[in-house]
Amino acid sequence: MMQRQKVAVIQTRSTEDIDANLKQAGDLCRAARADGARFLALPENVGFLRIATKENFGEEIPGGKITTFFQNLAKEIDAAILVGSIQENAGDGYKVHNTSVLIGPDGAIVQKYKKVHLFDIDIPGTVSLKESDFIVPGTDAVTADLFGTTWGMSICYDLRFPELYRKLLDKGAEVLLIPAAFTLQTGKDHWEVLQRARAIENQCYVLAPGQWGHHGGIRNSYGHSMIVDPWGHVIAKCSDGEGYVTAWLDPEKVASVRRNLPCGQHRRMG
Repeated sequence: MMQRQKVAVIQTRSTEDIDANLKQAGDLCRAARADGARFLALPENVGFLRIATKENFGEEIPGGKITTFFQNLAKEIDAAILVGSIQENAGDGYKVHNTSVLIGPDGAIVQKYKKVHLFDIDIPGTVSLKESDFIVPGTDAVTADLFGTTWGMSICYDLRFPELYRKLLDKGAEVLLIPAAFTLQTGKDHWEVLQRARAIENQCYVLAPGQWGHHGGIRNSYGHSMIVDPWGHVIAKCSDGEGYVTAWLDPEKVASVRRNLPCGQHRRMG
């Protein structure tokens, strides 16, 4: 049964400097843990924000530098850590998986999820990025069981595909995890409304930790990391800058929303 628990979403500004990124993330995780949160959610590409190249085509999970850092940190502070995503060697030439890793308080990997939907977009004068050039997509909807709670895993662009979240709901998800590095151009119009929609239609909490600010080159992320309740209320949100916010997840909130508005019983398709 889902437990009442205090969680945190952590907002970072990662660059190509892995050591600096890990220090920033570690400091914020320790601060959020000191505030009482025991489940800490970090953004996509928290350890290294850069397009994969032949010189850097991901790490092994487990065993890589970024993964090992967060496993040790989880044990140190006795907290679960969602590493929003890590570039994982896909064993396919110079390509990677964009892999989200959930680590338990004992430092063990609880679950991995490989990003399914890849961001291939070219908006003249604003943003151009083709993830499929260097990322191999995953194929599975993945949930994890931890702290008596079923967590549905996803990454960034997945947010735009509600059918994935229906699959997570069918697998028992009570909390949806949506770590991201959402672009500034799309985020300012779509980020919050999509997070709230996923929470409302699936009657789940949503934890959405995001990258923020300028990362170098033309990359700018929107930030506004947030926690949304199953009724669609934003119950915590980061402002601009690196930082974190916390909130309590209440199992009775999930139960009451699903009981009073039993959408799940009224589905006719899918």
